[in-house]
Amino acid sequence: MNTNETNSDVCCPPFDPAPWDDRVLEWKHKMFIRDKVFTLFYMPMNFAKVIKRLYKKVQTAQTAVPENLCLSDHTSKWNMDLYLAVGKPVKGAKNISLSGHFYSKVYEGPYKNTQQWCDDYKKLAEQKGLEIKKWYMWYTTCPKCAKKYGKNYVVILCHVSKK
Repeated sequence: MNTNETNSDVCCPPFDPAPWDDRVLEWKHKMFIRDKVFTLFYMPMNFAKVIKRLYKKVQTAQTAVPENLCLSDHTSKWNMDLYLAVGKPVKGAKNISLSGHFYSKVYEGPYKNTQQWCDDYKKLAEQKGLEIKKWYMWYTTCPKCAKKYGKNYVVILCHVSKK
């Protein structure tokens, strides 16, 4: 296999699950820019277009996307908000900051396992005495790159508080 050919087909960086698996993180004004994705029964229809639009704003602002972090908030069957982490406020974008404690758990496998992962996450959070305030999903790689890497990591990351 030609390594250069393989690398050119990969658009997402490899994901290291260790720093994100079964961790409680404390964020103080972690910066993101937000945009909306149209979904059809939770299936994203224009995800690629929206993520390209967000990355163009990041590039124009000459900032970074720390940890390649992009959170998805499935607000309904018809909408998903995307939160792309940024290193500084981005002009012309909806700038958002998140603060608080966030419990992070990594899962691996096909998207059809999402309900199973969510059920497991709820049990783990309860065992840790955590109350879930807001759910986010982090799809760490696009489907093409997940196939190339042989792993489809998804991180459930929720804003939590102690019960």
